[in-house]
Amino acid sequence: MPELPEVEVTRRSFAERIAQARILAMHMGKPLRWPLGVSPQSLVGRTVLGVRRRGKYLLLDLDEGLLLVHLGMSGSLNFAPRQDAAGPHDHMDLVTDRGVLRLHDPRRFGAVVWASSQSAPEAQKLLSHLGVEPLDGQFEVAAFAEGLKKRQSAIKQVLLAGDVVVGVGNIYASECLFLARIRPTTKASRLSRPRVERLHAAIVQVLNRAVAQGGSSLKDFVNAEGRTGYFQLEAAVYGRAGEPCRVCATPIKSLLQGQRSTFFCPQCQKP
Repeated sequence: MPELPEVEVTRRSFAERIAQARILAMHMGKPLRWPLGVSPQSLVGRTVLGVRRRGKYLLLDLDEGLLLVHLGMSGSLNFAPRQDAAGPHDHMDLVTDRGVLRLHDPRRFGAVVWASSQSAPEAQKLLSHLGVEPLDGQFEVAAFAEGLKKRQSAIKQVLLAGDVVVGVGNIYASECLFLARIRPTTKASRLSRPRVERLHAAIVQVLNRAVAQGGSSLKDFVNAEGRTGYFQLEAAVYGRAGEPCRVCATPIKSLLQGQRSTFFCPQCQKP
């Protein structure tokens, strides 16, 4: 699944090119996770002012309203001067005078939703539960520690929930916890202040590094220019079960938490 770094990489790969583009047409394919909410034809003539990100959502600000785009489990965006005829897994073409933005989503868990504003019910339903952004300077240690104190679940599950801090998905949660030397099964409320501070720093470091590396392309992720990411090549624990820890050479272990695979070093990461 594209996580925060992949979504941010995608945003950066087309945001400048589509800014101030005028919408000429919009074509929707098979139904996605949620309906668009308006007729595609009603968006013709509107201008794309810019592209922001909130968690794993891309927000295309229009001169009237906005489009919220989610890549789902396997989606990707491509922005090019022109596109070939849409295939069975191409579910949106936003045709502008600067190029065509296409959503490709084989599993159709993605979404494109129109809202009149970010405070409109359609947008708030998707965004209101999201925690603080970890990369915009508003991610403070004190608030993070306070949020974790209230949670009795395992720290890995709290990170994935996204209501304390948003965007630390499955790949990066394992990597952040390894860097912070915290066992993924440790209760969030049990973390001492020094361990919270290490985890806070690890989240910022790992996510920034992942963005710099173009994200992780474990299967089919590419950005809006068709380029893959490389962070997976330097992962410390994710996907490395049975391989030696890069720090202590102890075999990396894996377990399931909430139906998601977790990877950790039993020697470096203490409960």
